[in-house]
Amino acid sequence: MVVFDLTCINGHEFEGWFESLADLEKQIQDKILVCPVCNEVTVFRRPSTFGLVKSRPPERQVSDNTPEQPDLAHLAKAFEQLQAISHALETDFTDVGSKFSEEALKIHYGVSPKRNIRGMSTEDQEQMLKKEGVDFFKVPMLVRKTPLT
Repeated sequence: MVVFDLTCINGHEFEGWFESLADLEKQIQDKILVCPVCNEVTVFRRPSTFGLVKSRPPERQVSDNTPEQPDLAHLAKAFEQLQAISHALETDFTDVGSKFSEEALKIHYGVSPKRNIRGMSTEDQEQMLKKEGVDFFKVPMLVRKTPLT
């Protein structure tokens, strides 16, 4: 399976899992792929972000202005904390997908029982939630390559 970052013609960003690039292209061509926010079928693949790790640190030239190398132990600890946060969000919050703003309003006004939710929202939906006094915040989540155990 391959994960691709996608966007619809209305600017909504999302990701999808596909067997291959050819599978993605066929679904786009056949108008099978649909934006989870607005149900638009005009979808495009967008460039994905990625990380790089060098096998060895670059050689430092001796200079008074040479910046210090990053503390890799500190970065590893920060990554572990982000993994723990992502795991908690996956296990302790109900994924409501593109219905986030709708569900958040229902909870805010007592129509639905209080519970932890996570999902996607547009900038317009986020502005509306702020005007309604709904407390929420955005958190980056790590993409899980393997299922939760």
